[in-house]
Amino acid sequence: MNAQSARFVASILFAVGIIAVGLCPTIPAAEGKSTKAFRAGAAKSNITPPLGISMPGGMSDRKATHIHDELHARSLVLDDGKDKIAIVVCDAVALDGRMISRAKELIQKHTRIASDHVVIAATHSHSASATVSVFQSDADPDYLDWLVVRISDSVRRAVNNLRPARIGWGVGQEDRVIFNRRYFMKPGTMPPNPCGKTDDQVKMNPGVENPNVVKPAGPTDPALPVLAIQDPEGTPIAILANYTLHYVGGGRSGEISSDYFGIWADILEREWMAPAGEPKSPAVAILTNGCSGNINNVDVRKRREQPYPYHQMNQVARTVADETLRVLREIEYHDWVPLASRATTVELGVRKPSPEDVQEAQGILKKAGPELKGLAEIYARETVLMADRPEKVKAPIQALRIGEVGIVTFPGEAFVELGLEVKEKSPFPLTFCIDLSNNYLGYVPTAAAHEQGGYETWRARSSFLERNAAPAWVSTALDLLKQIHSSPKQD
Repeated sequence: MNAQSARFVASILFAVGIIAVGLCPTIPAAEGKSTKAFRAGAAKSNITPPLGISMPGGMSDRKATHIHDELHARSLVLDDGKDKIAIVVCDAVALDGRMISRAKELIQKHTRIASDHVVIAATHSHSASATVSVFQSDADPDYLDWLVVRISDSVRRAVNNLRPARIGWGVGQEDRVIFNRRYFMKPGTMPPNPCGKTDDQVKMNPGVENPNVVKPAGPTDPALPVLAIQDPEGTPIAILANYTLHYVGGGRSGEISSDYFGIWADILEREWMAPAGEPKSPAVAILTNGCSGNINNVDVRKRREQPYPYHQMNQVARTVADETLRVLREIEYHDWVPLASRATTVELGVRKPSPEDVQEAQGILKKAGPELKGLAEIYARETVLMADRPEKVKAPIQALRIGEVGIVTFPGEAFVELGLEVKEKSPFPLTFCIDLSNNYLGYVPTAAAHEQGGYETWRARSSFLERNAAPAWVSTALDLLKQIHSSPKQD
């Protein structure tokens, strides 16, 4: 090979080397591993139903006559370079497991995010549309079909919005707007339950300034965990927070509303997440519901005057938003954190009625009119419907890891004690629970609460799991948290 040919070959090799360096990721000399990358994307899709749809939240059916504010499916997708997780929170009272399974199948098909890495939850707004059939409000199949697609679309849009991100977290405390809604009453003052008996030890929502109230039957959970996601330049992408409050209410009858969850999101998106100039992609605030099966916003000790409809929703949203903003100002961000998800199911028995119970209920319904009004009539219908339920059901329990944050999901209205126990025993420094996730299996009282009785324990489609469901849920959740906390994470 002459000198000219040698120089030509050398130049070709040099050029190839430059191209190779440009195409391959940089490998730090000290570590010998590829640089980690963390991305996030968020989106919200409108899921407002048509007027005339059934509305949940009571034992009698209501029809929507007006839209006070739009409902949304709010999605957050996180990507650590190896795993992706998606969290979707819908303005709905609850979500049926079959519908959720269909939505997860669509999400996996279009985004390749595995179903067991997706959480789909409801806020529990009582002024949304009936997305599960309870008492005398039935879900609209056409709306559910449409909702499945909208949930999937929300995640697809969040994936489309993925961009480099940083994440941080903190936790606040707000105890002024939450109350345990179950109360011990003075002897001889307990009203009859649906069976006509007065042997319950506690009453749910006994009425403001009721002189027969003795004390609350349980604790509250004032913690307000907050996760904040922004891009490397500091532009907000999303906020994911969690608060343990059933809902607020106080709107006009027949008006669709996202309750305080949506108002809180509007405040955060307006005051924290609205960048100057044109946003790179939508910034989304998402408030999830904690284990709030026995928690509400009613202080029975003093009467609350609401000067106009929605006043209380706005007041609570403002209070929780202010504490959220305080936490956000103190958050330190991480350029990369590991992600993980584990999911399993727990098989549980169903408290089915006996043949004698069903026969008695059928007799009550024969005497009732077309619209059921009293507790005996309403629960008689529930008894007949419960007779067709299977003997056992599978409850999906899921755990997520986002850096040093652990998240547990429960498929129903778990009592606050479940969330408090999970937080106390979790291996993570910060843990919270997202209730009403991946299915709806009604109220999940503690074993002690079952002994005390009260509305949340009365057998119906809103409360039907075996009495030992609570400890089974908690032990399973803690096992999953331990798995994702101790499992090695590869770059």
